[in-house]
Amino acid sequence: MPTLFIEVLLPLAVNNLFTYKVPEELTGSIAVGKRVIVPFGKQKIYSALIRRIHNTYTDTIELKEIQSVLDEYPVVNEQQFVFWEWISSYYMCTQGEVMNAALPASLKLQSETKVSAVRQPDQDMLKLTDNEEILLAALQERNEMSIDEIAKLLKKSSVHQILKKAFEKNLILLSEEINQRYKPRKEAHLRLAAQYSVESELEKLFSELDKNKKKAKQLEALMIFMKILFDDPNRTSVKKSVLLQYSEISKSAVASLITHGILVEYDVIIDRIPVSNGELIKPLSLSQAQDASLNEVRNSFVEHDISLLHGVTSSGKTELYIHLIEKIIEEGKQVLYLLPEIALTTQLIVRLQKYFGNKVGVYHSKYTSNERVEIWNHVLNFSNSESSNRSQVVLGARSALFLPFSKLGLVIIDEEHDQSYKQQDPAPRYHGRDTALMLAKLHSCKTLLGSATPSLETYFNAENGKYGLVELNERHGGVQMPAIVVADVKEASRKKLMKSHFTPELIQAIQTALGEKEQVILFQNRRGFSNYIECRNCNTIPHCRNCSVTLTYHKSSNILKCHYCGYIENVPAVCSHCGDFHLEIKGFGTEKIEEEMAVFFPEAKIARMDLDSTRSKTSFQRIIGDFEDRRIDILVGTQMVTKGLDFDNVSTIGIINADQLLNFPDFRSFERSYQLMAQVSGRSGRKQKRGKVIIQTQQPDHWVIQDVIENNYKKFYKRDLLEREKFGYPPLSRLIEITFKHKESEQVHEAAIMFTDKLKAKIGNCILGPNVPLVSRIRNLFYRNILVKIEKGASPAGIKKGIHSCMHDFYADRNNHVVQIVVDVDPV
Repeated sequence: MPTLFIEVLLPLAVNNLFTYKVPEELTGSIAVGKRVIVPFGKQKIYSALIRRIHNTYTDTIELKEIQSVLDEYPVVNEQQFVFWEWISSYYMCTQGEVMNAALPASLKLQSETKVSAVRQPDQDMLKLTDNEEILLAALQERNEMSIDEIAKLLKKSSVHQILKKAFEKNLILLSEEINQRYKPRKEAHLRLAAQYSVESELEKLFSELDKNKKKAKQLEALMIFMKILFDDPNRTSVKKSVLLQYSEISKSAVASLITHGILVEYDVIIDRIPVSNGELIKPLSLSQAQDASLNEVRNSFVEHDISLLHGVTSSGKTELYIHLIEKIIEEGKQVLYLLPEIALTTQLIVRLQKYFGNKVGVYHSKYTSNERVEIWNHVLNFSNSESSNRSQVVLGARSALFLPFSKLGLVIIDEEHDQSYKQQDPAPRYHGRDTALMLAKLHSCKTLLGSATPSLETYFNAENGKYGLVELNERHGGVQMPAIVVADVKEASRKKLMKSHFTPELIQAIQTALGEKEQVILFQNRRGFSNYIECRNCNTIPHCRNCSVTLTYHKSSNILKCHYCGYIENVPAVCSHCGDFHLEIKGFGTEKIEEEMAVFFPEAKIARMDLDSTRSKTSFQRIIGDFEDRRIDILVGTQMVTKGLDFDNVSTIGIINADQLLNFPDFRSFERSYQLMAQVSGRSGRKQKRGKVIIQTQQPDHWVIQDVIENNYKKFYKRDLLEREKFGYPPLSRLIEITFKHKESEQVHEAAIMFTDKLKAKIGNCILGPNVPLVSRIRNLFYRNILVKIEKGASPAGIKKGIHSCMHDFYADRNNHVVQIVVDVDPV
């Protein structure tokens, strides 16, 4: 048999595939898409994915051999590899970075350095350092330790120098071990030994146990075991945990039955994803407007692969999605239903499971790595048979794009405008919506984009015929759009009518809602208690040590915190500059609003939903569940409360500070302002009563606010598009942002200028910058940005090639290796 060679993809930021030799004993086990263990570099070991198999190798370099094959069947299919290659090319990153983002952590393995003691060290023990003595004492007790364990033991952030010196003294041995991360969940079951399946043998056994008084407990346990079996003729085993729940049964009695070969204990692998046992219901009947829109969507799919469903808030877009999903399930195909926020999946999963049960799977970052592997396997093993159609409909955030679909029939991208679809760090910096469009194209299936406030890029494509366009302009059940009241903060302040940060109109609206047993949502797009604290005497403001931002005050934990790097300081008792005791709180966030609402409305039950209050896996579900069940009267939140949540009893919405949205220095600020205000307004008046929205602003006549009041998206779209035409911004162009990072401000600035000059020579003057960004230092690295505009008619591929060429030339100079370059295609 000829020697086989494989090219593998490693989860590292490298551009190349790596070739390995296959040992003869493993030639029958390899296949494209399987994971293999390979040595890499001097010591490390990784799990890699087989990309290609061939039997020719012409290079003179001697190849390393793979060590083992991990999988019985491929865990990645060919369509995924093609998809990853596109992401790598379009978003200007390596395939290894895409692989690293795509695979659940439990499917990615790399070796860990293990430290053990030399039995007879050469060095005299008296010459050991304190750290070496502590280390050797610990190794004598534990035999082997990881580097992380040693760092904790010695209370050091880095122990590499200590280990290096200990190794040179011949005190320790270093080895590399790789451990399988994914461990299936197992459940102990008990069955009757085969010999007792014969009735006469079973009777004999009972007789023997009955005669021996010492075995009374065993007899009782066996009788209960048999009763459980007889109660269900289809049952052949009993869970050990179920048997031990009976108070009459002791662990020792069950152990004796197992020891004497009467009961057989064995493990059953069970799914971590809970099974839904509820009775399924048929999707709800559609209204006349919904039914007409559904037919329009289906007709649009005849001519277009991509269609936009532009439906006002509370128009029932989700019910249309459900009817489309039902049809795809009947065809035996898979559905990918993308949402921008994990918070949305919490509420929607309950709705979908009512209709489709276990065919619905959820995939997002709040799930454990082992749970994500099991969803991955559900999708990987999907077939048309009823026995293997778990997770036929996958509901998830942007990471769900990477699942191993084989029969994808429909992609739904809800709230397609949301900027949360964009991955920021690390690479690949992909946009979930745009990447999903390519995924659907590779699978030759249709894509439906849904939003009440579409992105300008999407609506532009729909207006110009690239996408289909379906409008749904009435709310379900005849519910009126909310009445929007603009509260002038400047005028209320002048008349001294403000109560803290709240206008009389907002306070009155909340009082009315609470009096009628209705619920309130307050939106403030800043978390924490206040923006910063300031010395009244010398105006000193505490800043982050690592970033060029002020520290946000969090009252509940009594800390100052940086929201960029996580740096924390205790709140100072006096000013660090002048020693004055008068430190004033400036600005306000969700935490402060929550506290002040409790003062103004002491009888109301108040909760907060922001990044700080929703860090645990179940926190979203708990807060949303409490709000749905009316255990919360006032919900204070950031953008999380704006995104597609459906609450029956919400009558009043308060937008606390609209100016903060409008005045942000970004060409998309008006678009985002309109979207956020329109979306959060849509949470009110969800049933038969018209809702009310209070927008607090110092610019009541601003055209964006007026368009929100009129609920006139098209008017907003035309005006904002005209603004963008003047400066050539998307959707009339495409952007690539290039960021330079270094610990020295001057060096990063010089590097950015040098790179910009080289790039202009290659691709022309379609470059803005370099400029100093709004936050110019993060985690002790200084930043400079340049922006590349790709005008209509220009070649994106050619410009990307020029950027790659410049990066190659830039890093050819070793002095530039210390400067990081980050390329972000289509930044948001």
